[in-house]
Amino acid sequence: MSAPAGPDRDTRPSEGPGIAAVFALYSLARLGLVALVAGLLLLAGTPLVIALLVALVVALPLSMLLFRGLRSRLDEALASARARRGVERSALRARLRGEDAGDPEETVGSDNRPQREAEGGQGRPDQQ
Repeated sequence: MSAPAGPDRDTRPSEGPGIAAVFALYSLARLGLVALVAGLLLLAGTPLVIALLVALVVALPLSMLLFRGLRSRLDEALASARARRGVERSALRARLRGEDAGDPEETVGSDNRPQREAEGGQGRPDQQ
């Protein structure tokens, strides 16, 4: 059985690559930079452990400068995933409350505690 595609899943390919792809690309770029700096230090005669440690320290600020575009793409992918999960979470909460999940933004701030109290607290078993 295949899971039904939601409205957000249909538009995902047009948004660009997912988090995993962008994260993998950014991680590979940073590892490549560490390898490059360590290789240059090894060619200069530095011992392997020292070269790796210095490469790790030097690669952090260099990657912030050199991979600014990749980092912004990763930030955008994380923000869109966070927004999508928020919409899905509010739709799930609406379905669990028994409301229509047609427009999840309407149900984000709704609260039906007075209805549960009018029913005698039958909404949750720990309230009896």
